[in-house]
Amino acid sequence: MTTDLLSSHRERLDGALKAIHDRGYHSAFPESPSPRVYGETAAADGKAAFEAHLSTEYRLDIPGARGTVVTEQSPYGIAMDVAYPRVVEEGLDELLAAAQHGLADWRRAGIDGRTGVTLEILDRLHKRVFELANAVQHTSGQAFVMAFQAGGAHALDRALESVAYAYEEMNRYPATATWEKPAKGDPIRMEKTFTVTGRGVALVIGCNTFPTWNSWPGLFASLVTGNAVVVKPHPLAVLPLAITVEVCREVLAEAGFDPNLVTLATERAGDGLAKPLATRPEVKLIDFTGGSEFGEWLEQNATQATVFTEKAGVNAVIIDSTDSFKALTSNLAFTLSLYSGQMCTTTQNLFVPAGGIETDEGHKSFEEVGAALATAIDRLLGDDARAVEILGGIVNQAVISRLELAPEYGDVVLESRAIQHPAFPDAVVRTPLLVAIDAEDADVYRRECFGPVSFIVKTADTAQSIELFRSTVTEGGAMTAGIYSTDPKILDEARDAALDAGVALSENLTGQVFVNQSAAFSDFHGTGANPAANATYTDGAYVASRFRVIQSRRHV
Repeated sequence: MTTDLLSSHRERLDGALKAIHDRGYHSAFPESPSPRVYGETAAADGKAAFEAHLSTEYRLDIPGARGTVVTEQSPYGIAMDVAYPRVVEEGLDELLAAAQHGLADWRRAGIDGRTGVTLEILDRLHKRVFELANAVQHTSGQAFVMAFQAGGAHALDRALESVAYAYEEMNRYPATATWEKPAKGDPIRMEKTFTVTGRGVALVIGCNTFPTWNSWPGLFASLVTGNAVVVKPHPLAVLPLAITVEVCREVLAEAGFDPNLVTLATERAGDGLAKPLATRPEVKLIDFTGGSEFGEWLEQNATQATVFTEKAGVNAVIIDSTDSFKALTSNLAFTLSLYSGQMCTTTQNLFVPAGGIETDEGHKSFEEVGAALATAIDRLLGDDARAVEILGGIVNQAVISRLELAPEYGDVVLESRAIQHPAFPDAVVRTPLLVAIDAEDADVYRRECFGPVSFIVKTADTAQSIELFRSTVTEGGAMTAGIYSTDPKILDEARDAALDAGVALSENLTGQVFVNQSAAFSDFHGTGANPAANATYTDGAYVASRFRVIQSRRHV
């Protein structure tokens, strides 16, 4: 069956393999939720499937589970009340033993067998993409279209990308080889066999804001390379990953493998399951997205495992000059507004010279740059019904707390306002806050302020902007960076600074591409070269350490 599965998905795999080398546009899963693409009833069917989960017990037979737990609260105010199997520390022996039980058969499936099963899982997740989009929306606070795209289609693309990289790396060496060494008389001949084997148990620690997009690359990279995977979702974003685990287990069982190769470890907030689970000797791989404190704890304490982390950073844009001031402010307005800035890629610091900038509309002072950006945000979000589809909902109270505190840091250029969601009256929706500060206020802009808060930092000149950009990213990390300038020399200097700091750079974005978005198969998400992340989605290094090649040899 596994050979048949690979054959049935071969075209999709081949397209992905070609794309990771060409680096051009490629998407294997349509990002538009239009009925012309997915069918007239797909949206309604997916919403109904999501609603059928509410106020029910999500039935997954998880070894080591002790009762159930209800943990989620929708940022849109609807009652979730989904009960999941609860895993506690006392049940880890049973959970991890069950996870390891099917590893030998999974190894014997071979590269093609595991790839076929993994591609079938992705295909079935795609069939449930509207259900998943609703689940992502009501656990993360993303607006529906964003949840469909980022949490569905784009997450599937990133997962497929990781499978393609893994497939290529696993096939780097032949399965068998004949070794012949000249000698007196007959040559010495040996047959050598090279088998790809997983490392053991992989742990995926999910995040609240992007439960699928950030979890699927590691999950599928580990699974296809021969490992069992324990998925530990964020307590506030369980449902998208429960659906994921359900589909994984369903396909594994149908293909003749132990479904416990993929399990779900749901905990109650405050249980503290992650630390004892992450340091178990059976766990050899860990994927984590979240705050720097716990990410660094994993790197320092989970020494038995290879740890892949995406943590916090201070993303920055340098504004020096532009030949399209209106397009610049419009582009940045969308960047700062999308999902209320609750993205690891959203710009926090905007470095602008005290003397202002040159534009196609003439010279603009520092104050005029800030005012124009505020006007562009107001224009973008002026209609509340449109605004909520861009902003989504605030994911947790910590974001609100940071938003309420931030005006004290400097001069408010644009106040944040509350918006009433027309469909979800209990949703918490806030527009971006812009605060002007000085370059001397390093204690403010050198630390992450996650959420709809951005600082317009007044610098002496562009040279200081570039230097502050280099130092803040080098010290605090960043996932994204941008530069606006009409001077080729300035662009070169900014590019060198980005290379020094180890961050991807976007130059003069004035169209429908934004600094906080990355495209699967073409853009690398994170670099692994600064403190914000020690890995990237996706390259060879992201997958190669998830397996080992074990050889055997005999005389022939």
